[in-house]
Order: sequence, then C-alpha cells, then structure tokens
Amino acid sequence: MVFDFVRARSIEGFDQLGNLGDKFKRGQLGQGLLDIAAYTAKTNQAFAQGLARSRARLRESLESFFTSKASLEDDMLEELVDVLVQADLGIATAEDIVAEVKSLRRQQDSTNGRLTREDLKSIMRGKLIESFQETQQESGSIQFSTVENQPTVLFIMGANGMGKTTTIGKLAHRLRTELNQTVLLAACDTFRAGAVDQLQQWADRANADLVGPLQKDAKTSPSTVLYAALDKAMSEKYDTVLVDTSGRLSNNVQLTQELAKMKRVIQKQLSVEKDSDNQPVLNLAVPHETLLVLEAAQGRMALDSAKVWNEEIGLTGLILTKLDGTARGGSIVSISRDLKLPVKLVGVGEGIEDLRDFNPVAFVDGLLGVGVAGGGKSADEGATLAARLEAMRNERDARAAERKLELAGARRPSSNGSSDGGDGNARSRSKTNKKKKKKNKR
Repeated sequence: MVFDFVRARSIEGFDQLGNLGDKFKRGQLGQGLLDIAAYTAKTNQAFAQGLARSRARLRESLESFFTSKASLEDDMLEELVDVLVQADLGIATAEDIVAEVKSLRRQQDSTNGRLTREDLKSIMRGKLIESFQETQQESGSIQFSTVENQPTVLFIMGANGMGKTTTIGKLAHRLRTELNQTVLLAACDTFRAGAVDQLQQWADRANADLVGPLQKDAKTSPSTVLYAALDKAMSEKYDTVLVDTSGRLSNNVQLTQELAKMKRVIQKQLSVEKDSDNQPVLNLAVPHETLLVLEAAQGRMALDSAKVWNEEIGLTGLILTKLDGTARGGSIVSISRDLKLPVKLVGVGEGIEDLRDFNPVAFVDGLLGVGVAGGGKSADEGATLAARLEAMRNERDARAAERKLELAGARRPSSNGSSDGGDGNARSRSKTNKKKKKKNKR
C-alpha cells in the first residue's frame, strides 16, 4: 500500500527514501522514517482497539451458537448464516463460509460432523481474507501521478457527518510526515457553513496549504475553487492535491452533477495532449483516486448511496471512518465485496495519526479476535489457523480423490466384457425378455 514499507528497503537503505519522485515512478513508496516493527505493532494495536466492539458482538453470537447441543447439521448451519449476517458480513460472504463448512465437515467421524471452535475460526478467517483478495490485490494501494511535473489529485467524496474533512486532514498529515510531500488542500465544499474554516484548521494541524473561495461571504462555485487550486499546484509544483467536496446525499441531483463537472475540470487542467483544434483532450487517467468516505457505523445502509455514486461518478476506492465507535465493523467485508472496490484507508480513532492503511489480514484478525490484532498476545495464532485450514482442505481433497477412485473402480470392465456396475447382467436380462416376447407371439 501507499504507506507500507518499501519491500526492497533492506537493499536500498534509508538514504534513497529521500528521492520520492523516483519512487513514485517505480511504485516504491515507503512508510517513511518509522521502524517497520513499531509501525506493524501500532497497526495491530489500532485494529485491536478499533474493532473491540465489533469483535465482542460477533464473539457473543458465536458463543451462543457453539453452546447449542445440536450437531452441525443443516438446521444448525442455517443458524450460522443468521449469526454471520447479523454481524454485517453480508449474505454472500455468510453463504461462502457455510458452504466451506459443509465441504470440510466429516459426517462419518465420532463428533457427527461437528467442527470445533478453532476449526470454524480457521474457516471464517480464511474465507474473509480471501473475500478481500480480489479487490485489494490489484488496487489496494493509493495511486500516485507518474507524469513528470503533474501533481497527484485525490478526489474525496462523502455525505455530511461521515468524517470526510477530518480524513482529509489526517491524510495530509501522513503525506507530509511520512513521505515529506508538499500538500495542497482544495476547499471545494462551498455550500456548508463553516466547511472552509474546518478544513483550514486541519490544514494548519497538518502543515499543509489551502486554497478556498476568494471571499468567504460570496457564493463561489466548487469548480472555481478547484481551478484555482490546480493552477497553484502546477505552478508551484505541489506533490499532491486533496480535493474536499460538498457533502450531500447521493439522491441530490445537483450535487452529483457538480461532482461530475469537477472531475471534468481536473481532466481538462491535467490534460497531456491536444486535439486538432489545439484544445486540451480530457485526461481520463485523473483524478488519480476518487475515494468515498463511509462511516463504519452505518453498516450496509451506506451501500445504496455508494452504488449510486459509483455508477454516476466512478469510484476507485473506499475510506472507512469511525471504526472504533461501532459494533458494525464487519460491514466493510460486504460493502467492498458488493461494490467490487478496495478499502484503502481506515479511521480507527480521533487522533491525527489514527488513519491507517487497510490491512485485510490485520482487519480480519481484529474482527475475529485472532493474535495481537485481535487483542491477544500470541503472534503465531493466525499462522496456526491458516495451517489448520490448509490441513482440513487437504483432507477434503484426499477424500474426494479416494471417492473418485472408488467410482472409477466400480465402472472398470470385467473379464467377460461387462462392467462391474452390472451392465452385463442388464444386457443378459434384455436378451431373455426378447426371447420371451418372440415365444408369446408364436
């Protein structure tokens, strides 16, 4: 991810971290001056604390599930689906987990097919991590400009109250302190009273610059502010521009049209070629990110708005906020899966440093109570559960292969030309019946 340590850091050394422009081009963005072990510990602690309420809610439901005296039959699996859906994991993910349980349980053993707590935890952990892989693997990191002298533009959207302005301030702080970037905030939320002043406060805290309306009392269009911000960014060679947008509901047609217009402004201002009439061709590669800020406490209620904005504006990723104040953290799984969008950043607290890269493994462990990220002390618990899941899957595959060989053996031809499955006897009975019919006709 954008703020993760450079994988080749041990080879390159810290000195080369100063050459940020070259690293942007090569996609080698380092976490910065923090030590990797300390940063990992902070991330695990953040998820452990931020997901405490969600973890307690899920654990209570699972505890009730396991105290049932019924064996792991279909009726009990239906109860498991309910437990997982109530944890905001979504129906699709819940059904995937139950399907895996069905394929891994062994009806012939002494426990009558019932899996242990650790077995179920290993299955849930594996399936939840796998549910993120499709969206996170290719585009889980924030994309930066690779064009020389072109600033990175991050277009940040979200309804009022989601924590959008706060997130922009925290992100500006990370870019400044961890990557030593020059950051410019574009205060384009010109409709909400006090929005510009609030963003200015965060700009001061993050040591970033800001461009807002020329006159606070006059009504300035968001696009006008954006033009001015982009001009300043390009002329003064800023590294990144964070665009704050007006926060309204997704069914506000005027807002949606204004957001679309602002995207066209960015594409025109950052154009890299001209048409036959010497007019700039819209650069569809920008903004480099269009990120939607969602409050984790909304759960799946945020999904409908996100779908509308994704269709109308085109989103590239999600930022989840206020994870520490809700028991509905599991909704991240279903929202990311349904929208087919990666979660890029997560707000885990109120502090300026409480904006973290989204780490699927740490998140899942925090939700399930696994290892350090789950509030425990064992650093090896995740690896132990992963090994258990692999062993169960290998056992399942071995049983499937054994049944396949048994079926193949049952169909193998016998010495008299007939198969062991009784086909020869069937042909013999058919001939006898034909003889009887001829005899009756006579």
